[in-house]
Amino acid sequence: MKKIVLAYSGGLDTSVLLKQFILDGYDVIALTADLGESDGTAGAGATDALQAVKQKALDLGASAALLVDAKERFIANFAYKALHANALYEGVYPLSAALSRPLIGELLVEAAHAHGAGTVAHGCTGKGNDQVRIELAVRSLDPKLVCRAPLREKPLSRPDAIEFAKANSVPVSSTSEKPYSVDANLWGRSIEAGVLEDPWTAPPQDAYAWTAAPQDYPSQAAELVITLQAGIPSMNGGRGANFVAELNALAGKHGVGRIDLVEDRVIGVKSREVYECPGSVTLIEAHKTLERLVLTRDELRFKAGADQKYGELVYDGLWTSPLRNALDAFNASSAMRLTGEVRVRLHHGKATVTGVRSPFALYEERLATYGHGDLFDHHAAAGFIALHGLPLELHAKSVHTALQPAS
Repeated sequence: MKKIVLAYSGGLDTSVLLKQFILDGYDVIALTADLGESDGTAGAGATDALQAVKQKALDLGASAALLVDAKERFIANFAYKALHANALYEGVYPLSAALSRPLIGELLVEAAHAHGAGTVAHGCTGKGNDQVRIELAVRSLDPKLVCRAPLREKPLSRPDAIEFAKANSVPVSSTSEKPYSVDANLWGRSIEAGVLEDPWTAPPQDAYAWTAAPQDYPSQAAELVITLQAGIPSMNGGRGANFVAELNALAGKHGVGRIDLVEDRVIGVKSREVYECPGSVTLIEAHKTLERLVLTRDELRFKAGADQKYGELVYDGLWTSPLRNALDAFNASSAMRLTGEVRVRLHHGKATVTGVRSPFALYEERLATYGHGDLFDHHAAAGFIALHGLPLELHAKSVHTALQPAS
């Protein structure tokens, strides 16, 4: 019997695929990555939800169901590298789903090797981003593996998938009335499909699970201090996956991190996506603020373009590209100076930095002040302006001379 490792989320598409593979005579190994959250449940309930996903795969007929705890691996090797690049696709989206896909590709390859499978599969469609991200990761790690994409080979509409599930006793949470496609990990939660496909339609409240609605915001703001050590954040001694989960809950309680974006997909079409990214939005804001305090002007100017490119590489599935690795090396070169504390205020849907300090700060109050104790040499500015403006002055004179009528 042919063995196949299926990336299994427990949702509609992958549950249908698991059943179809079994009916086609495959020995299916279901692989579920524990990235700290389940698609439907956040926080403490996520562990139980993921265990239920594993049991669901077995109940559907999988010969093995693997639930891989990859939380710390995801945060350390993927999310925090993106944090060092302040990675936001199109200036908005913290790339939560995009960052998890190359890791899932790695896990698929590892599971295939461990179980002697020559084929891996995923539930991505032919116009989605994730097919690119997962398959490029698999190809870069083991080009000999066959990577199946059944929903690309034979597209299946969501209503048809729901009907197949009903006919084959496959339990699913999606319905015709609430057919959202949800993906979640510690870096964020993405929601698409259903009524969200119309950009004019406001996201219904039932699409959200992690962030408070405006009418439910706490009346009092929360203030927290995030400590960064060589770019790695922590709070009150908590770090890693547990810290990010705690920050998700705290910032989400104040409505931070709701994102509604019409984005440009890898394959060229625009798509309307809704995201909840309370923790990652807060951390990126804190990280960017500390950078402004400790990095030089030229570093910040170069990094702005490099950060944008980093986000594009991640979104486009090019995690294993030499350029992405080179940008990691650039970010690591200044990591030591990314040490300090950032005070953040969570209130009414916003994470606002209210204070920052670092032993590597380039801010000097005695030079910046307009009050007593000003040490800045104001007279030096005249010479600076003369030299700084000299090219402009020469240009203006040359143009004026060239345009003068011949005598």
